[in-house]
Amino acid sequence: MNTEITGFETVNVEVDGLTTRAAVGGSGRAVLLLHGFPQTRLAWRAVAPELARRYRVVCPDLPGYGASAGPDSVEGYSKRALASRMVALMRELGHDRFSVVGHDRGGLVAFRAALDHPGVVAHLGVLDILPNTDNWAALHGVGGVFAFHLYLLAQPSDLPERMIAADPDTFVGHFLDTWVTEKGAIPADSRAAYLAAARRGEVVHAMCQDYRAGAFVDPGHDDADREAGRLLTMPVLAMWQDPGELVLPFDPQAIWSSWAPDLRTVVLPCGHFLPEERPGDVVAAITALLEG
Repeated sequence: MNTEITGFETVNVEVDGLTTRAAVGGSGRAVLLLHGFPQTRLAWRAVAPELARRYRVVCPDLPGYGASAGPDSVEGYSKRALASRMVALMRELGHDRFSVVGHDRGGLVAFRAALDHPGVVAHLGVLDILPNTDNWAALHGVGGVFAFHLYLLAQPSDLPERMIAADPDTFVGHFLDTWVTEKGAIPADSRAAYLAAARRGEVVHAMCQDYRAGAFVDPGHDDADREAGRLLTMPVLAMWQDPGELVLPFDPQAIWSSWAPDLRTVVLPCGHFLPEERPGDVVAAITALLEG
């Protein structure tokens, strides 16, 4: 089973006493790529090598996911805390200023890193995600059915951990199967790696803590920033999937425009896993952001 990104070195970096596993490759200006749920750094396996032709690319497992150690508390999984850890990770790797692109949960961490550390983040890319406060506000009526995991994983008891532990392959496999439109977009070895990670109780707990923070901690940070009028000061790329005939209960462009005065957008005909279904388009969009 291939569990590494071709041509990349795998490193372990200590940040605040916790080990972060990351794949590092290429040379040039630094770019941090952050994966989403329920994945690992392998989500960037087709994107990272192409970007590494021009940039120094860092692909960590998010704290608690994959092979990275996670914090103990729900507050430790706030996107503010995770963003600070990612900034510290990059500093340990010798990068005081870098660009960051995140998909799904990684996009939330990237958003918070850019908002909290504008002197450090040169460019921001967010893929198929909305800020937590906007995402919760957009969910109403039957739209919540398609986002049931947001409510389930955020339960403050250990109910979701117990439920997932009963059959982690079926639970994680549901998202890997239903969130794609391109058959074979997630190859067997990557799928096996995602499922293997989700069989570990500590990883399942980390995922739930991540979503609990997304429900009970992160929206407060977002709301405070919005009330204070804080905006993203760097160039921002927002990408999302074309919903086809489905009518979204929100307008991604309007929402991201409210945070990012310097915004460019790309909509791709695929499912949720943009880096795996449309890696060439994602590489092109990221490169245009970084070179624009």
